[in-house]
Amino acid sequence: MIKNKKYTFRKFINDLHLWLGLASGIILFIVCFTGTVLVFEQDIKDFFAEDVIVEAHVEKQTVTSLAEELKSSNGYYVTGVTIPNNVNEAYAFLVKEDLKEQRGSKVLVNPYTKAIHKAEKTKADAFMLTMFKLHRWLLLDPTIGRPIVGVATIIFLVLAISGIILWFPKRVKWKTVKHGFKIKTKANWKRVNHDLHNTLGFYACLFLLVMAITGLCWSFESYREGLGYVMGTKIFDRSSPEFHLEHSSDATTISYDEAIQLANQTLNYPGELAVTFPNPKNNYYSFRKYNDNNWSPSTSDKLFLDTTGAVLKVEYFDEKPLNQKLAAVIKPLHTGDIFGTFSKVVYFLACLIATSLPVTGTLIWLNKLKKKNNRKVPNLRKMSSNAQE
Repeated sequence: MIKNKKYTFRKFINDLHLWLGLASGIILFIVCFTGTVLVFEQDIKDFFAEDVIVEAHVEKQTVTSLAEELKSSNGYYVTGVTIPNNVNEAYAFLVKEDLKEQRGSKVLVNPYTKAIHKAEKTKADAFMLTMFKLHRWLLLDPTIGRPIVGVATIIFLVLAISGIILWFPKRVKWKTVKHGFKIKTKANWKRVNHDLHNTLGFYACLFLLVMAITGLCWSFESYREGLGYVMGTKIFDRSSPEFHLEHSSDATTISYDEAIQLANQTLNYPGELAVTFPNPKNNYYSFRKYNDNNWSPSTSDKLFLDTTGAVLKVEYFDEKPLNQKLAAVIKPLHTGDIFGTFSKVVYFLACLIATSLPVTGTLIWLNKLKKKNNRKVPNLRKMSSNAQE
């Protein structure tokens, strides 16, 4: 008489991990593969973009004169500029052909010669846009693709947590645990495949959890609002501050260059400076500066000046409360930009491992299924032989 085996919690976790993995495997493979490519999105775009050669001369042209050149020669509305810290890099002006445009386009200008180079889209830009749409919406309508990716991400979270539980052996001892830290390369391919899934998944798990938890902010608005409520601050807060500005008719307004000089005096350290010029909606200067010596290239300090040069507000990233700091780095935590090239490499490897997990996991299941079927055949033959006797 065959006794029924008890259905344990570990067995439940194993079944949950298996069937959720099989059900979401193709979608997760696509999302993880595109995520692997998108880690170096900007680097790939820059590699294929046209090189703008800038040779430092004795004196740079003023930002005001460069903006006037863009207006007079091309009829652009200039809305802002990014000034690099490197003297051999072009200024990146943000321009619009019509003020009703939402974002505008980027134009590179040689600050010494006033030479204008419009940043044309390359095949790399088109390829990356396709990867982005695949990653976010599976090339479907966003209203359909976004929740599908979101549900797959939730499943991925469950798979990561259940995978960690299954990584630990039934009896947690160093003798049994240590095998989960290495891949037995000299074993047969089935064992190597199992180790690739088990060991690499363990090493990448922490980074994948961070990617999944932050990635859900783009999939579900309710999740983003809920996370913001728990953190006590708004996530993806792109709203502009409101200032009550009162100027007399004889108030002297400062030029672009004077405003930039004041900004660099207030934010007195080397780094890239992004400027948004006053406009009919927000009649003040907005500055964002990235400190070259900061721990993260993704964090910045903000400064707001009115058109007379008075300081309206200064926001130093390091002085913000912890919850606001975390909310501000949600995107670089998801994309891997948080620590620059180092974190990008780590995220690339983690995403590459994540891409392999649906494949190695499916192979493990197929091998077990084949092994189970092979066991059934001798048993059936034995039962048939006994019945004949």
